[in-house]
Amino acid sequence: MLRGISPLISPELLKVLAEMGHGEEIVFADAHFPAYTYNTKVLRLDGVKIPDLLLGVLPLFMLDSYDPSPLIMMDAVPGDTLDANVQNSYLNSIHHIYPEAPEIKHIERFAFYERTIKAYAVVVTGETAKYGNIILKKGVTPIL
Repeated sequence: MLRGISPLISPELLKVLAEMGHGEEIVFADAHFPAYTYNTKVLRLDGVKIPDLLLGVLPLFMLDSYDPSPLIMMDAVPGDTLDANVQNSYLNSIHHIYPEAPEIKHIERFAFYERTIKAYAVVVTGETAKYGNIILKKGVTPIL
């Protein structure tokens, strides 16, 4: 165990976060997401819900301040609807760490999959909420 790091952060995830450069993206995927179809670097955190993961990761991870939309979720397919509670639960966690974080941008399903192909990694979680996937874009970490 390391001090100051959430026990939800596995050694593999900590390594991935440290390897990522600014401007790179990581996908926190729900349990139903076809991660292995769209990326070769897949980590599993079964049983971990995304709001909890956000609370664990964001103290270690700067959001990209040069991108107006460093937070991206999948939009509902035509004829379907989003559950606002899902986004709100994510924003509650995000705003706990970054009160001034920008709103979450929504993109079309297949555009989300294309972003996943280019993402640095995908973390499959135990999140079961429909449309529960979110992309985070890493920013520059200031030297303390």
